[in-house]
Amino acid sequence: MTRQIILLLVVAVLGLSISSQLFARDSKVHVPPIGTSVADFSLKDFRGKSHALADYQDKKIVVLAFLGTECPLARLYSIRLQEIHEQYADKGVAVLGVFANQHDSLTEIGAHARVHKLTFPLMKDVANRTADTVGAQRTPEMVVLDQQRKIQYRGRVDDQYQVGVVRDQVTRNDLITAIDELLAGKPVSLAKTDPIGCHIGRILSPDTTSSVTFAKDIAPILHNRCVECHRDGELAPFALTDYDEVVGWAEMIAEVVEDQRMPPWHANPKHGRFSNDRHLSDEEKNLIFDWVDAGAPKGDTAIPKNPNQYFSGWTIGQEPDWTINITEEPVTVQAEGEVRYRYFRVDPKFKEDVWFKAAQLKPGNQKVVHHILVFALPPGEKSPRTGGGAGGFLVGYVPGQVALPFPKGMAKKIPAGSQLLFQIHYTPIGMEQEDLSQFGLVFANEEEITHEIRTTSAAQGRLNIPPHDRNHKVEAISRAVEDDDVLLLGFMPHMHLRGKSFKYEHVLASGEENTLLDIPAYDFNWQTSYRLAKPISMPKGSKIHATAHFDNSKWNLNNPDPSKLVRWGDQTWEEMMIGYFDIAIPRDKTTAKTKTATKDNEGAQYASKIIKKYDTDGDGIVKRTEVSEKGQKIFDQLDRNKDKIITKSELTTIFSQFPALMKLVR
Repeated sequence: MTRQIILLLVVAVLGLSISSQLFARDSKVHVPPIGTSVADFSLKDFRGKSHALADYQDKKIVVLAFLGTECPLARLYSIRLQEIHEQYADKGVAVLGVFANQHDSLTEIGAHARVHKLTFPLMKDVANRTADTVGAQRTPEMVVLDQQRKIQYRGRVDDQYQVGVVRDQVTRNDLITAIDELLAGKPVSLAKTDPIGCHIGRILSPDTTSSVTFAKDIAPILHNRCVECHRDGELAPFALTDYDEVVGWAEMIAEVVEDQRMPPWHANPKHGRFSNDRHLSDEEKNLIFDWVDAGAPKGDTAIPKNPNQYFSGWTIGQEPDWTINITEEPVTVQAEGEVRYRYFRVDPKFKEDVWFKAAQLKPGNQKVVHHILVFALPPGEKSPRTGGGAGGFLVGYVPGQVALPFPKGMAKKIPAGSQLLFQIHYTPIGMEQEDLSQFGLVFANEEEITHEIRTTSAAQGRLNIPPHDRNHKVEAISRAVEDDDVLLLGFMPHMHLRGKSFKYEHVLASGEENTLLDIPAYDFNWQTSYRLAKPISMPKGSKIHATAHFDNSKWNLNNPDPSKLVRWGDQTWEEMMIGYFDIAIPRDKTTAKTKTATKDNEGAQYASKIIKKYDTDGDGIVKRTEVSEKGQKIFDQLDRNKDKIITKSELTTIFSQFPALMKLVR
């Protein structure tokens, strides 16, 4: 594996792009060319001590590191800059941290130093004068001065952190290379790279005649679209609740809105209406652009109070009737490096079927929890049947998703004796962290339940994504609906880092197809659920047709390795193709299907046993070549689509339909 598969979730919150050349908006600042001399200046650190550039005249090299207390990448690279400071201090190199954001206070800078254990000077650039002098645009951005105090390098620290991923290792140490070449008396071989990070929050000059103001126009947009996450204690890396904070992020806000990276909503507005739709209208976008272009004026009217009610902690309308810690002790999440998916099995000790009308997974540490999924495993099942369906999926937690009760009269069921399997994806944030997440249920009165909610799927477990393929198409069809009274409630598509697009279509028994949800630009960082504003009827015989495209080329900047043939697997450098969707079935119809469900479970267990027995290369499928010549005759009969591959989902379907075959296939 040549790259690590995780980038901070908080980087995804900002919607950072890979290169400033891709950014919609550049900072309005003059960038002096390489070789420009920098005059002496003096800045105070967070303790009040003054630092002049002339104080470092004995140093061969001075690195001006432009940082920010809230920018996720600036936080990450602060640790690396400390390492460079320690490595090169005795070689005549000084690292100076410069905080030019108008909204970074001295107290916050001091806290940044303590949390990250930084010992090099951290100075406040009041009115961003030094940033303007050297043309710094973003945090983190490095400006390297030689002994004559001429600019010899500007740009990133290295190439490890990119959009949605972290390389397993640095492939080019741009800052260190520039330092080493200057110390050796050589010209810098690559004197300019594009910095990756947040706009510096410069002092702006508001147009007092602007008709668009924060108080009148922008605050209501933020209240309705952003503050749910961008408030104290929530997962976003900074709050957008007051003018003084917002104005420092004005240019960054305009950029991510124009690039449609924020708010995080990926559905094509031409298809479907969703109750949790976050997208901005064109009118709202234009108000934001006009406001930023006018210098972000505050306005002379009172800023309206936010009318929305936000929930912290348990958001399901009440304290749960039943809660459990997912782990007995807090889980330690390392500061950096690869973190594989973690699985935790818990016995809830349910002696009878449990019906619940609301459920919530509550992360203990939102900074590092990328997502949590929980599955119910009935007695005898060792793992969820994800390859062929939702496999006991109950609920999930993903960034920005608010857990809500199910519609009135609807509930999910956990079969008696089931165990709970939790899948947690952690993302390192540059500091060691701990997490103790919880799961809570609100029980339903069985007499009041009119519909059972089930999560099912259109999933394709036979994945073979060729190396370098930029647009690999994969399709899946769900099982046909067996009754006329089924209601479709919502969707949750799931792929990994090579996922490119995803589409759900409703296929009627007549063959007519209607697009329900189209996601032209899938983003793994946002595992969004799409809740239909109004349930859709699924007549008998109808199915869900899911179509996904994968980008396994070098043009996919998230791609862990374009040279690999990619198959199904849990880890994010592998792939999945699951089109989850929720349906509601009238209670009297679900009771009649209990015996069928029992057969399905038995079929799944036996299918797992057969796959494990014959899958010699451990890829989760059985190929014809893995079976003896004698057994190939039976293989050919089971291989209905004649692709010379048998999957668990294929066997599960066959054994559920023809249970007697379980006695014949050994």
